[in-house]
Amino acid sequence: MPNFLDYVSFVLISLLFVLILIILVGWRWIMKRIVKQMGKIILTDSYQENIMELLPGLRHMGIQNIIENSLRAETGDVLHRPLGSSKTWPNLDTITFIPAQTSPFPIDGEEEVDVVVTIGPKAKKPMKIKIPLMISGMAYGIALSEEVRLSLAGAAKNAGTAINSGEGGVFPEELDAAGKYILQFSKTEWSKEEHLIKRADMIEVKLGQGALLGTGGKISPENLTGRARKIMGLKENEDAVIHDNFFEDQTLDDLKELVDELRHLTGGVPIGAKIGAGGKIEEDIDHLIYIGVDYIAIDGGQAATLGAPPILSDDFGIPTLHAVFRASNHLEKRNKKDQISLIASGGLFVPGHFLKILALGADAVYIGSTILFTVAHTQSLVPLPFEPPTQVVWNQGKFKDQFKMDEGTQSAEKFLTASIEEMKMALRAMGKRSLKELSKKDLVSYDELTAKMLRIPFSFEPWEDKKIKK
Repeated sequence: MPNFLDYVSFVLISLLFVLILIILVGWRWIMKRIVKQMGKIILTDSYQENIMELLPGLRHMGIQNIIENSLRAETGDVLHRPLGSSKTWPNLDTITFIPAQTSPFPIDGEEEVDVVVTIGPKAKKPMKIKIPLMISGMAYGIALSEEVRLSLAGAAKNAGTAINSGEGGVFPEELDAAGKYILQFSKTEWSKEEHLIKRADMIEVKLGQGALLGTGGKISPENLTGRARKIMGLKENEDAVIHDNFFEDQTLDDLKELVDELRHLTGGVPIGAKIGAGGKIEEDIDHLIYIGVDYIAIDGGQAATLGAPPILSDDFGIPTLHAVFRASNHLEKRNKKDQISLIASGGLFVPGHFLKILALGADAVYIGSTILFTVAHTQSLVPLPFEPPTQVVWNQGKFKDQFKMDEGTQSAEKFLTASIEEMKMALRAMGKRSLKELSKKDLVSYDELTAKMLRIPFSFEPWEDKKIKK
């Protein structure tokens, strides 16, 4: 026995010695292999699966451009970048609220603050929601998995708000799980059934969006699999086609007839339109007034989608801040501000953003990317470190089957609840008991140009108000 143990010890010591030699002598070879393998993964994975999809949210444009150009060189195809533009757009950060301290005074923390919102006030059946935050259109199948859509629908219902269908399919379980439901009427062949239209609390004619503008596209069978294909009425090898327009040789009169028909079919729920914010936004709004919409959803240039060509996301559109200010002013100029609701989206991530954009004239806010990451919450850690966190929410995601719906619903609902409580706290700090009391007069900016453009006080200059009694 001792001889056997000595032999085993000798073998183990020898193996350890060889291992140390390999590490000492071969570390350069090992590192080279690791770098080569990692480099191949980063430079050849599709954008939706690439860990570097996080880069669009960062400011280091050089690294991102290198990665994107490498992907162009790899595939020879148009890129479809997820999560929106990577540019640094003008935003709301330099704007702050004016607190109530000496007169008026803050509202007691125990007092309730009214944040109820009515969309389409002049419609026969306006849509009333308990909070000014709604879940934007992130399509089932085309973007999100069934499990994630159900989680978001449940969270919206529990929070007393609405969820938008997006331009994907609509499955029965989602309708059952949702409270207020906004049907996005898109340039597609699916989701046009009369029973869906009559079930909706609001209809949104999608003319454009911030990341893709008014363009259409095709989704191959390889990139759209599972039950969603059946829900959308697609054959086995059929592409899912999103058209560029609703009609051949489309006119504004065609769209006006469509809005009238939808209003008739629904019995009078709000019929609105979604557009990407552009440089001629006043002209776009005049056209939407002509076709007879009850609300307008403005998607700023920062808005995201599952995948959009970088040139459309980065080099088209105008910032949400500019778009909402101009849209609100133009509706006021046309005497439509109290008739046509304004919904804002794009680059709005935290309660402060939401409340500031409401102060600038929006009636409600669509949240997309923010709620997408919050519905995943800690579940977004599952794909890491070798896949991006969104692989747990996409319909084609490698980890979508590991998504837990109950956890998702709770996380999204808690986010909505926490955001609204912060917004109520801010309103109390301004001496307000209702969201309706909020306006541009409650804002200042420490950026002189922003203050000038928004026509709000510049914080470096003395406050002058003739109504102040000495």
